[in-house]
Amino acid sequence: MASDPGLLRLLSALSTVCAVLLTLGTLAALHAPVPILVAGALTAMVSTVAVIERRPHDQALTLAAGVPVALAVMAVGSALTPYRVPADVVFVVLIFAALHIRRLGPRATTLGVFAFQSYFVTQFVGTRLAQLPDLVLAVLAAFAGSALVRFAILRGPPERTLARLHRAFRLRLGLALDALIEVAEGGPQAPRAERAIDDLRRQAARLHTCALMIQSWLGAGAPGQGVAATIQRRVAEAETAVERLAILVMRLLWPGADIDTLTRHLTKIRRAGSCPGAQDAARLPELTAQLRALRAAAGPGRPRPAWTERAEVGDRRLGDRDNVHLPDVSPAMRDVFRSAGEVARALSGLRLAVDGHTPAPQDSPEAARWTEQLDAKGAGPARDDVPRPERTHVRPTTRTAFQVATGSALAIGGGELLSPQRWYWAVFTCWVVFISTTSTGEILVRGYRRLVGTVTGVVTGLALSALIGGHTWPAFALAILSVFGMYYTTAVSYTLMSFFVTTMIGMLYTLLHALTLGVLVVRIEETALGIACGLASALLVLPARTRERTDRLLHDVLERLRAVLSRSLARVAGEPVGDLLGPARALDSALDNLRLAVQPLISPISPLRSRRRTALAVLGLLETAALHTRSLATTAELMPAGIRIGSDPYLVDEADRIDRNLSTLIVQVAGGGGDGTALERGSGTPARLSVGADGTRTEHAYAARRVLRHLQRVDESIHSLARVLGTSVRDDP
Repeated sequence: MASDPGLLRLLSALSTVCAVLLTLGTLAALHAPVPILVAGALTAMVSTVAVIERRPHDQALTLAAGVPVALAVMAVGSALTPYRVPADVVFVVLIFAALHIRRLGPRATTLGVFAFQSYFVTQFVGTRLAQLPDLVLAVLAAFAGSALVRFAILRGPPERTLARLHRAFRLRLGLALDALIEVAEGGPQAPRAERAIDDLRRQAARLHTCALMIQSWLGAGAPGQGVAATIQRRVAEAETAVERLAILVMRLLWPGADIDTLTRHLTKIRRAGSCPGAQDAARLPELTAQLRALRAAAGPGRPRPAWTERAEVGDRRLGDRDNVHLPDVSPAMRDVFRSAGEVARALSGLRLAVDGHTPAPQDSPEAARWTEQLDAKGAGPARDDVPRPERTHVRPTTRTAFQVATGSALAIGGGELLSPQRWYWAVFTCWVVFISTTSTGEILVRGYRRLVGTVTGVVTGLALSALIGGHTWPAFALAILSVFGMYYTTAVSYTLMSFFVTTMIGMLYTLLHALTLGVLVVRIEETALGIACGLASALLVLPARTRERTDRLLHDVLERLRAVLSRSLARVAGEPVGDLLGPARALDSALDNLRLAVQPLISPISPLRSRRRTALAVLGLLETAALHTRSLATTAELMPAGIRIGSDPYLVDEADRIDRNLSTLIVQVAGGGGDGTALERGSGTPARLSVGADGTRTEHAYAARRVLRHLQRVDESIHSLARVLGTSVRDDP
């Protein structure tokens, strides 16, 4: 559940395998010939995995529309199979059309995939018009098998998927707390301290990924907009609370290190001379006990109708947050205890939001208070109000259509020169290396991974074929296992997916008693040719440079960062600005897009070491800024109505200065260097804002310190980012 949130990969792989088996069983019962069996199996695969809508009604409509598309394309492909040149020309035109219509939405994207795959099947199998009745039977059996699996055997409504994602989030949250407990128990002098910290960072990143997956499924899986907004808020609060607790614990254990993020791209913690004081060291066992209590409260399973001991432990931690049980310790340790109380508060809110159908007793003040807050704050969905910049270039779908069509034409010509019988492998490779890529660098990395997976798959296929000899059933079982592995690893590793594809082909040729070393060598050659053709077309036809894409995505991240900051500070000042967590999640999504786009720069095969260091530094600084911006948004979202620290003159001045700095940086990123305007430095953070003056309630002063801390760290990240990008900061030496 934790490694595969929502069981999405498992269900995708199982659905594909079941659909293939149902199709093969139906066609075999009707005594269909081997080429029709192959066509039916390939059609069952694509009809199962290509549908990307999340609501069953939309999926049914797409499958229904896909049947006539597949039949029409197969009829054309079968008619043109004897005529090589017309068949190739039609194939290139169809590839262009299938990619160009993606701009019309998910259903058009799926129908385009159906069209490409159906035509590919006719060329791969070499069907003729005389076989059209059998092809119609294969298509109907494949789509019927896919529908039966999707809507009956492995039915997965979005509500159930969202519930599984909630469970996975809790499990990953528990794993993050386990890693934090290991860090706290080992301390700074532990032999495995660095490894424990790396594990903590990895678990925090996995928790963040799961939170974004929940966000993406709320629209389809939540029963209403109000419930979706409530769940989004509670998930964000829990994630932010755990991240903050982890940072504070690390800061406590390493007082000499400047730790304000869990990102893995920044400098590692310096262990020399860093250890907590004697007073704090004496409290570490108590801290560990509280972390274990939190871990128990985050355990899997729904709470019983009565508030259990775990919930009572969480309520006591809530007392820590309100300064009722805070021990006499250093400020750093006090912040850790208080943050542990916030985690318990977040867990309580998450439990009520997700399992709201399980009532808490009315005499529980915590239950009553949380029920009121859920009703009051779950009134509307999250929104993303950042305006989209106008696109002056060619549409991405149009660019990709021209590039893939050109690359496919080159692959057809070169593939037929290499092997007139296996040319289609080059075309298929050219098609798939462009899927989900938007820059030349991404295509290069994807092509490299596919080639590595293909070579290792060839070696494995030969070894397995020699091992099983001519036995049919072992080869068939290994082919089915390869299909499962192909779709189970697609979202994890493109290299593994390519490995399983080639292994499946090896087992298929074993079943046909046609596997030879020459066939698999041709497979490698055609794959390399398809990658080369795709890369050449990406470089020559409407090229989208990696630098241009990363600059555009960096501009988007900075715009969203600025929007979330301004809205959060307006909320702190008491202004009604609506939801904050929707824009914060949009910032996270934009940062994830940038992280994917810079993969070619940070890949081990990249020879540009200086650009790799720059990309890692930019990612680390943006992740730090996004973490503190998200924490600021969560703090502002949950801040009591009586606190009005946003009107403090110092905070107003600092907010205006940071906004001007972000605006300057955005202009310079958009302009490729800007006009040389320097960013402004602040006058330094005061000890406390006016709200923290004598006589003010302690929680008000604590909220003020949190706002200042987040704002200060965002400011420092912006300054450091400007220096990395070559923008000067005023008063720099």
